[in-house]
Amino acid sequence: MTKLRLGPVADDKPVKLAIELPGALHRELIAYAEVHAKATGLPEPLPPEKIAVPMIERFMATDRGFATERRRR
Repeated sequence: MTKLRLGPVADDKPVKLAIELPGALHRELIAYAEVHAKATGLPEPLPPEKIAVPMIERFMATDRGFATERRRR
């Protein structure tokens, strides 16, 4: 089984945010969602907007520079 950095995705009350992504990034999100579904046993991949949220959360949680600046506030 593939070891991914992203674990199960929690279902939370959403806030709508509209962004534009390059086509290549959108395709990569779809590919990641397919691998993630297999690794976590989901019956089908999550849509890109659902998989991007925990990826951004994880990125921010592990960014030491951001954590340092946030503590200063």
